Amino acid sequence: MIEVLRIDNLALVESVELEFGPGLNVLTGETGAGKSIILSALALLTGGRASAETLRSGAKEGAVEALFRMDGHDDVATALVDRGLSASESEADGEAPELIVRRTLHAGGRSRARVGGQLVPVSTLVELFGGQLEISSQHGSQALRHAEMHAVALDAYANQTSVCEVVARHVARAGELAREIASLRAAEEERARRLDFLQYQQQELEGEDLNAESVAALEAEHQRLTHSERLAEEMATVSRALDGGDGGEADSADAALGTARRALSSALRMDPSLEAMSSQLEGLESELRDLSVRASDYLAELEIDPRRLTQVEERIGRLEALKRKYGQSVEEMLAHRDQVTTELASLEGAEGRIKELEAERLQVVTTANEASAKLSKARARAGKKLAKAVEAELGDLAMSGARFAVDLETVEIADDGTGLETTAGGRERPQFLFSANQGEAPRPIQKVASGGELSRLFLAIKNALRRADRNMVIVFDEVDAGIGGATAERVGRVLAELSTEHQVLCITHLPQIAAFADRHFVVRKESKAGRTRTHVGEVRDDERIDELARMAGGETVTEVTRQHARSLLQG
Repeated sequence: MIEVLRIDNLALVESVELEFGPGLNVLTGETGAGKSIILSALALLTGGRASAETLRSGAKEGAVEALFRMDGHDDVATALVDRGLSASESEADGEAPELIVRRTLHAGGRSRARVGGQLVPVSTLVELFGGQLEISSQHGSQALRHAEMHAVALDAYANQTSVCEVVARHVARAGELAREIASLRAAEEERARRLDFLQYQQQELEGEDLNAESVAALEAEHQRLTHSERLAEEMATVSRALDGGDGGEADSADAALGTARRALSSALRMDPSLEAMSSQLEGLESELRDLSVRASDYLAELEIDPRRLTQVEERIGRLEALKRKYGQSVEEMLAHRDQVTTELASLEGAEGRIKELEAERLQVVTTANEASAKLSKARARAGKKLAKAVEAELGDLAMSGARFAVDLETVEIADDGTGLETTAGGRERPQFLFSANQGEAPRPIQKVASGGELSRLFLAIKNALRRADRNMVIVFDEVDAGIGGATAERVGRVLAELSTEHQVLCITHLPQIAAFADRHFVVRKESKAGRTRTHVGEVRDDERIDELARMAGGETVTEVTRQHARSLLQG
């Protein structure tokens, strides 16, 4: 509910702060006192259109600010969280969270909105409060003007809001799945071409041993085979130089070391200090023999094989071709091969994915159809029940000849081949029909209800729906138009009954209605220092009696009109 409403520099209002309470809050005052300013301010909080002409003359900025008490409105709390906003905890223990909403207007035409202290687009006010703060006037009701709201109201009355959400959610999901399946099938030809291309790349890359060590060994073998004849010559020279070969050449390293060893052995007998040098020489002889054996083995194994050289060169050629296509190193080619493998797995799984999506779509469509069938039955039952309830309410509001009906127009559903038998809003389009005069067929309420009738019809519907609606605040402007006496008292009783489930704000000229208020505010115009200002204040006790007396008997308040006012309050 709105706990506090503050208005600054709008029209004739310089500054007004109202503390509303739960239940029925009534605003009264003479015609032209500025009651409509309150309505304009509330409309701004719901995202209504702002104009610089709304500002008080001479003011550079105007503002409307409301403190909402969020008890029992988890849907609004969820909507706030979805937008990164939140209500603040109340300072008092056990109190519901509070939310401050502010709308400012500037002389230059700019308008700003804040929710919970955070700057938001004005459209956010529409999303959050368009259906929570509902205004009904002779010029139309926000709810009754829009046929889509009839379905919302009927489903709430039938306690089927969650079922309707299931239908909408599954119909939307069925559409998403259909688009994804169509996209996959449309890409089938391109997918097949891509699949062939990738499979060819995979075969090329997996046809070679792409291993850094094996590639290095291949390159070394190629080098060896290319220079095999020259290697044989050089290694033969090495072998002869080390041990003289089969000819035992005298100038070989082995012969030289033998000469040195014999001489050193003779010297060692003469000088024992040469023992270390003798040992070192023996080591050199051992290493020389090992080196000589290895050289001989290499020479023996070395072969000049033109066929093998051709094979190696062919493979190296293939590797070079792969490098030009897939990367300049083995690592890059391996990375490309992994990418090809991953994409192949994705493409090869597309057909399986289509089957999965089709299976899911079948399940989603089945759920949507079953839920919509349940919703249709519930709407049919609830429509009849609501029509009786509203007509009973209309009778209490002195409209006993009026008729109200709920039409369930079947929605034509295109055959898309999926078997879906419902739209997101169900299989029918609920429409509220109304006839104010007996014998006249009910027609859509937007077309047949006059201003006063529309206000009372809205009141009748709201009271019938009072336990199903989720409105925070319901506002009635001149719901008393064209009525008086006993009818006015009936309207007041219905408003009071409605206010047991919702906070209700009502602008009225009739004391019979104002007498039912839990809080009564009076709107007055005052002239001071050459300027006219609108003042709004709560009246209680004797002040309230005087206001009711003024409403009943005119400007001159007498003891008779006061007594009448007291009798109205006593009920």
